[in-house]
Amino acid sequence: MIPSILLLPLFLSASVAAQSSATVVCVAGQCLEGFSNITIGTKLSASGLQTSLLLLPGQYTSTTNPQLLHNALTSSSASLSPSPGFNSSSASLPLNVALEPGVAIYSESLYSGQAGFSGLPTSPVGNSSSGTPLSAGSLALSSNVWAAISPGSSKDRIILWDSVPDVSQLPSNAAGSLSLLDIESASCSPPCSGSGVCSASGTCTCPSGFTGSSCESCASGFFGPTCQACPAGCSQCDDGISGSGRCLSFAVVNPPSSCNCLNGQCGSNGQCTCNSGWTTADNGTACAKCASGFFLDSNGDCSICELGCTSCADGNGDCLSCASGFTLDANDRTKCIAQQSVTSTGTTCPDGSFSNGTACTPCSTECQTCTGASSNQCIICGSGRYMLNGTCVPADGNGVCEGSSLIANNDKHECDSCPSKCTSCQIPSFSVASTVNQLQCAGCLPGFVLSKGQCVQSCPSGTFLSPTDNLTCTACDSSCSTCAGSSTFCLTCANNQLASSGKCVASCPSNTFSSSGQCVLCHPDCATCSGSAFNQCSSCSSSRPVLTNGRCLPTCSKSQYFDATSSSCQSCDSSCSSCSGSGPSSCLACSSSSQVLRGGTCASANCNGTSSVIPGLGVCLSELVIVPQASGTSSATPLPSITGIDQPTVVTNSSRPLQWWEILLMALGCAFIFVVFLMCWRRQMRKRRAKATAQFAVAKSLDRKETWRARILQFFGRKPGRGPVALQEDSEDIKLMKMRNAEEARRDRDFEKLLGAYDYSRPSSRAPSEPEAQRHLRPDSWVQDDRSSHRLSSNSLFSEMTGVPTRGPQPRQPVKPQNLQSRFSDTTKGDSLSMYSGRSRELTPPLPTEAAVYARQKEESSLNGAGAGSYWVTPTNTGSSGNKNPFRR
Repeated sequence: MIPSILLLPLFLSASVAAQSSATVVCVAGQCLEGFSNITIGTKLSASGLQTSLLLLPGQYTSTTNPQLLHNALTSSSASLSPSPGFNSSSASLPLNVALEPGVAIYSESLYSGQAGFSGLPTSPVGNSSSGTPLSAGSLALSSNVWAAISPGSSKDRIILWDSVPDVSQLPSNAAGSLSLLDIESASCSPPCSGSGVCSASGTCTCPSGFTGSSCESCASGFFGPTCQACPAGCSQCDDGISGSGRCLSFAVVNPPSSCNCLNGQCGSNGQCTCNSGWTTADNGTACAKCASGFFLDSNGDCSICELGCTSCADGNGDCLSCASGFTLDANDRTKCIAQQSVTSTGTTCPDGSFSNGTACTPCSTECQTCTGASSNQCIICGSGRYMLNGTCVPADGNGVCEGSSLIANNDKHECDSCPSKCTSCQIPSFSVASTVNQLQCAGCLPGFVLSKGQCVQSCPSGTFLSPTDNLTCTACDSSCSTCAGSSTFCLTCANNQLASSGKCVASCPSNTFSSSGQCVLCHPDCATCSGSAFNQCSSCSSSRPVLTNGRCLPTCSKSQYFDATSSSCQSCDSSCSSCSGSGPSSCLACSSSSQVLRGGTCASANCNGTSSVIPGLGVCLSELVIVPQASGTSSATPLPSITGIDQPTVVTNSSRPLQWWEILLMALGCAFIFVVFLMCWRRQMRKRRAKATAQFAVAKSLDRKETWRARILQFFGRKPGRGPVALQEDSEDIKLMKMRNAEEARRDRDFEKLLGAYDYSRPSSRAPSEPEAQRHLRPDSWVQDDRSSHRLSSNSLFSEMTGVPTRGPQPRQPVKPQNLQSRFSDTTKGDSLSMYSGRSRELTPPLPTEAAVYARQKEESSLNGAGAGSYWVTPTNTGSSGNKNPFRR
């Protein structure tokens, strides 16, 4: 059932009186002037308007027709007065007039009369078959929201997806007084479970205790269909959405670990009080090792050593040291034997007496053996008494030593400690014949429970923790294998029966399923199921009737209806956008924009004039406004009392010519921007040139940095001293000159080798031509002629081999011209040396040889008038000693 607070706004919110008044009603693109009492939408007011405008749902922009609406929307003084449920945003464009997520209810048809609005619920709404009575003439639903209604006394469940302008026009199966069952948003995908609430943003909002993307399960520590919290003081309960909430283990208050304690109890001050026989261990943990005089036995408990043994070994209890007057027993290493008392005469005193020097004197009645007459001088206490800190004390009927929490040990005649996890212990019906094996714990450390006289961490199977003391494990009833809370609330049953809500039954009820001997409740969304999950439903309840992929959903899709006969979703008629049943007469809204709902059937709208069906409202604009008839006519045109209703929107340009000072400011601003841009551009270009110059200087090794001294010398017109760059230039010239000389020397040596293989001792039968002869006698060839003189007179290879001079002419090989270019000449230097081309690099030639001098003289004589070829040397008459030709000597 819907909470009363859900419908309270329908009656207490701001309402509008249902009185017809002259007004202008507008949709995007059209306005009508007339009489209307509709209360849907928002009222738009602005200064200068003849009347306010009522805007129906839709989107409005600055170009929306007509002109009257445009002027109101673009007015600087425009203000809105929304009706209940509509957004109250400012009149900024574009303006979207829409109903907030929820349902608006109007007391009269055609969205008129008193208006109220209810938004989406923030918690799940109960889905009862009766619902909440709803008195309404029309309904307006926001987009992507549906409402479940129940018509009259019928149990049918009808889903509304669209606004209803007139409730009386609904189909026959939806006629009558309406009851509101549920309101939900359809934005969530997948849909929320019945425990969740779908918000308008498309997310499921979970109530307290629920969890999951669809709010389908209980959080840890919560149980049941409503996810209640587990009982107080319960650390673990039968939780989950199918759980019973029975406490399985209680919360431990102040456990020993909270004060770094092991076998003791934590006090309110945070200090640990150890059980008897325990002390602080070497690692600092309190009550973690056995105290002096105790040893750790096989059960993990600290037991007291035998009488007379001051310390003993863990595990077996062998005595490590004996008290004064005791000696280690050779037959039993766990015991120390008291020395027998002997008189001065050598008489050994029997048990129950001691030597007073000369005779044996009886011990105290509390002692079985002693060393003196006092009761605190006993070695072994008498019957019914036990040694405690050197004194014999009695034990009560439960075997507890007087003045302590220790238990009487008849075997050791001492007061022994309780088990490690027991805060107190006892031996029921204690007597001198009782043994420590009959010991039972009476109290346990926090975190332990008492089961059959022992402290254990949890109750064994077949028992449950008694809620009366939260300490004792109590046996379950014979019909239960396991139980919780009480002996008769069975969690599992004997004799192959099934536990259902604490009872043992032969078969599970319809809304449960069998699992591990229990009847587990189905998810609250399901009527029957195969598992506890919300997507394991086998059938659904009437509040969520649609079974889809194992889930029970509240509705079919918008264009479908739920058929109870087949328990499935069926498609609506093509004329319906939503429906309550099959056929064209079961429409709840129409799919065509030119049709309206008439008695569950979609009929032609036949809107008067130029009006049309308003999208989302399912009614003509002309039906919402009564337009007075003009006199003498039958048309329903509005009276021309307000201008701009029928005029199309004309967007006027509100711009004005600029003033001179505005133009000047704009020009100055542009000039300033240009200057700033130019300065930035020049600065950028300077940086680029400086960067390029620096790269060039690095590539040419010219990156010499001038010092302040060099700058001063330049200021006074003097050149600075030669720096590293000049030295580098000189060193480069010297290197080039050396390399050129070495190249020319190598070339000369190669040429000499070439000419050394020929013999010119005999004249050639063919005289060389004049140019060739002149080439050999030119001044610039004196170097080669001189260097080749010794080869021109040498013997040929034939003469050297045979010893006979050759008679025929010898062939001559072409000789390379002397003026060959060196690889290091000025014509082949790189660009990097072009700056030094102006410097003189001439080398001082060596002194001419005799052959060169002779050749020059012959050349001069030929130039002075001698005939061509007269300078050639002939072999005749050249053997005299006075001949100056070096070739004939």
